[in-house]
Amino acid sequence: MINRWLFTHVDNSSLIIFRVFFGFLIAAEAIGAIFTGWVRRTLVEPQFTFNFIGFDFLQPLPGNGMYFYFAIMGILGLLVMVGFKYRWSMIGYTIMWAGAYFMQKSSYNNHYYLLFLLCILMSILPAGNYFSLDVKRNPALKKISMPRWCVIVIIIQLWIVYTYASVAKLYPDWLDFSVPKNLMAARAYYPIIGDLLQNHWAHVTVAYFGILFDLLIVPLLLWKRTRSAAFYFSIFFHIFNSIIFQIGIFPYLSLAFTVFFFSKERIHKLFMKKKEFYHQNEIVLPSYKKILVPIAIIWFSIQIALPIRHWFIPGDVLWTEEGHRLSWRMMLRGRSGITNFYIVDKNDPDAKQKPINKKDYLTKKQIRSVTTKPDFMWQFAQHLKSEHAKQGKDIAVYVKSRVSVNGKKYRDFIDSKVDLTSVPWYYFKTNPWVIKYIE
Repeated sequence: MINRWLFTHVDNSSLIIFRVFFGFLIAAEAIGAIFTGWVRRTLVEPQFTFNFIGFDFLQPLPGNGMYFYFAIMGILGLLVMVGFKYRWSMIGYTIMWAGAYFMQKSSYNNHYYLLFLLCILMSILPAGNYFSLDVKRNPALKKISMPRWCVIVIIIQLWIVYTYASVAKLYPDWLDFSVPKNLMAARAYYPIIGDLLQNHWAHVTVAYFGILFDLLIVPLLLWKRTRSAAFYFSIFFHIFNSIIFQIGIFPYLSLAFTVFFFSKERIHKLFMKKKEFYHQNEIVLPSYKKILVPIAIIWFSIQIALPIRHWFIPGDVLWTEEGHRLSWRMMLRGRSGITNFYIVDKNDPDAKQKPINKKDYLTKKQIRSVTTKPDFMWQFAQHLKSEHAKQGKDIAVYVKSRVSVNGKKYRDFIDSKVDLTSVPWYYFKTNPWVIKYIE
């Protein structure tokens, strides 16, 4: 049964055409990051970046180095698209994207995380075996089929993402439309549609359509009777998201995924008429059979476990932020804060708390994060300690912070008596200096 399900060979037109789309989109993501100013704002202008904790060794290249970094990524994306040295090009892009992703989180985006996961999967899949420069240079590489697991892993990964995105929306601030209302209010300046988005019916539509689309889109695409309708809904949904939320390549990447849901015959007919269609459905057991299933189990177990880790950490994740990242909690909350940092010279017994001007160290974008998110606060405290150590000073850093979530009242967020330079950061359990509230 497993052999038939995973190792039956099917026509590979869907994977080949997806590689072309994927390569173009990841090239556009990298090159676009340069020309939109994202690289400058996120990696060039800041004095330091808030990397993922534990990845301190990842630092931006000096000077204009990050522009060249992303330019190389753009070239690698184009090489993936045309299938030149496909495997190495895809692995190269994956490593470089991982570096850029983990070296900063001021511009954290769930879609960046998804792209990282997809890059890993695409590095493994045999997507360069047709319609590629590799095959043109070496015809022996040419294949017109692929094992069925190549499609299955993509669909399961998408199903996990969409399902968690839907379930995460099932909480009061989304269901009473306050979050959609705030999201639309921030876009009131849009010409023509800005005013329409301020209507209550628009907030209701965004709230419930968002839940239902994320929950049902994969099953509806898998079922032949609803596939076409689901595809047209997807076009509307993702184009709407692209225009309203301006989230880069993700809407178009999501549309590209649909090639894996339509029949192999239809994708072949639409995109690769000149290619011989494979229809033998042979079961071919590969040499890697014994390791594929264990690796897949580990991979998807992690994908299922990470988004629910916050259930095992005390406090509401919407408030504490502990367990928020890598969990497909997309556009679920707005945070604002009033946060001040104070340092004390440990070597001076009469020293008083001295306020820190955040603008002396951080960009506007970084300040927005450091005023509301605990890991940013902890990292900024470590940075302040390191900077003062260069001057021969040993300091303690205290934080006074009041935070509001989704427009609710401001409440104390951090224990102001705790020296943040003296406590560790915990990824998978609570950080006791983050104040929890029992509602």
